[in-house]
Amino acid sequence: MKIGKFKVEEKANELSERLLDYGVEIVKLTMKLRKTSAGRQIANQLLRCGTSVGANYEEAGGAQSRADFIHKLQIVLKEIRESLYWLRLIQKSAILKEQNLTQIIEETKQLSNIIAKSIITAKKKK
Repeated sequence: MKIGKFKVEEKANELSERLLDYGVEIVKLTMKLRKTSAGRQIANQLLRCGTSVGANYEEAGGAQSRADFIHKLQIVLKEIRESLYWLRLIQKSAILKEQNLTQIIEETKQLSNIIAKSIITAKKKK
């Protein structure tokens, strides 16, 4: 039983670190956007939701109940989906012409899938 618990904690720590790295990339990207009025507005939106993903995930780790944990993960999913929207808008509008957003968009989709599956798993264990 301890082996299984250790594996779950290890995966949670890996995801936590991955979300932290994701937040760092969002910060770097938003710093490049702030040259125009539209860029500043989009940067503020993306910075808010893109960095809250990791913070909310960390908060889920301290959930008081399974229902609270699921609720907090649903907030994480909501914020990462919003991040995906802003990233796609930046890409489609070519605000950052020199910036290739394919990698961060792919990472956003992968993280979204991981969180969605975690919610499904947590709900099944209810």
